[in-house]
Amino acid sequence: MNLKRTAATILSLLMTAMISSCGKDEISEFEAEDSAVISSESVIENSESESDSESKSESKAEKTTKRDSAETKAISTKSKEKSTTASGSKSKSSGNSVKNESKTTVVKNSSTGQGGNSVSNSKPVTQPKNSAETKPAASEPQKPAETTELEYTAEITFSETASVSGSNAESDGSVVRINAGGDYIIRGSTSDGQVYVNTATEEKVTLILDSVDISCSGGPAIFVDEAKKCTVKLAEGSVNNLSDGGRDKINDGVLFSNDTLRIKGNGTLNITANNEHGISSDDDVIIESGFYNIRSRKSGILANDDITINGGELHIFGGTNGIKSKGTVNVNGGISYISGGVKEEKSSVYAAAGFYYSGGSVFAAGNTVTAPSSTSNPYIVVDFVNGAAGGSTAGLVMNGIEYAAVTGENPFRCVLMLSPDITVGSVFVPYLDGAPYSEFVVSDGQNVFSVE
Repeated sequence: MNLKRTAATILSLLMTAMISSCGKDEISEFEAEDSAVISSESVIENSESESDSESKSESKAEKTTKRDSAETKAISTKSKEKSTTASGSKSKSSGNSVKNESKTTVVKNSSTGQGGNSVSNSKPVTQPKNSAETKPAASEPQKPAETTELEYTAEITFSETASVSGSNAESDGSVVRINAGGDYIIRGSTSDGQVYVNTATEEKVTLILDSVDISCSGGPAIFVDEAKKCTVKLAEGSVNNLSDGGRDKINDGVLFSNDTLRIKGNGTLNITANNEHGISSDDDVIIESGFYNIRSRKSGILANDDITINGGELHIFGGTNGIKSKGTVNVNGGISYISGGVKEEKSSVYAAAGFYYSGGSVFAAGNTVTAPSSTSNPYIVVDFVNGAAGGSTAGLVMNGIEYAAVTGENPFRCVLMLSPDITVGSVFVPYLDGAPYSEFVVSDGQNVFSVE
């Protein structure tokens, strides 16, 4: 009996020692513990059948003591394991591990859903470069830095000499040369200067006249030598004066262009043409808006291809023709007062290839006038058979309302009236210097009323 009891005790002690030396994993420790306890109990139970009640009590006491000892060792082992995991020496977390002699940093992969980095001391640790884990969190896109855009390509100012602020333009004394497309605002005055435009690549140019006064003794005040299209804009409320001198028969306008010339804006343009024409273009002249006073030695407006009036108010006094196109004339809007020249063959309105009217008003006085090729409503021509002296005023009254009073600076014979208010059946009465003539009833198409 004593021999069997002694053997069981030795076996139990040996198993306990083996468990203590091999306790690296929490799960294996508890399995070893259970195995030791079961083996011990089995041996003790075999011996209990041959022992008395005192031996059984002693055996149970020993078993309880041994179990408590095993549990204590297991708890101690588990505590060591947690400490080891915290320091990073046996961590099972996924990700990259960066080690140095003094500390260990565990970098956890964001895809595992585990948050943050575990660092064994308080010193900051630099993250590994070129790693997916080091990418910063997405942030709102930064707004691009605001840039200040210039309102104009260049600002041109005339005084004794011209100055330029901006690009694509340069000054030479009182002459400004524009060499590329863009928007150019022009201010100031000069008694003998010029704006010269020449864009080698035929770019679009816009000239904004803002209270300028430019006179040029040797040619156009504004000379567009080469540009795909040039637009002259009259600044809001501005009053602008252009004049020329000399005898330039090639560049023959105060405002002259070799290409299409478009003029618009809500300012005033006063033109005095001492050379030949007021506005002249080798292509087209298009008037969109604005207020114009044009006095010229020859034609007020001259175009090689077409003159189109879409709006604005024009007062034109031509030494030969009021307006002249070697191609067509189109009037679609605005209001025009036009006076032609003294020569018998000269017209207030001359259109070699056709005069087309669709809207607006035209009151023109001259020796002759080109009859409209087409109109949207009837029109009136008054033929003063005996002629009218220069400075005389022709009044045009319809249905008791005076629509216009046209003063010819030169002697004239006929007056043209185009207006959307002219209708079939209207009663028309012409006046000359306040004296009325007989009344006429308007019919469809052309209405020529001859008076003596």
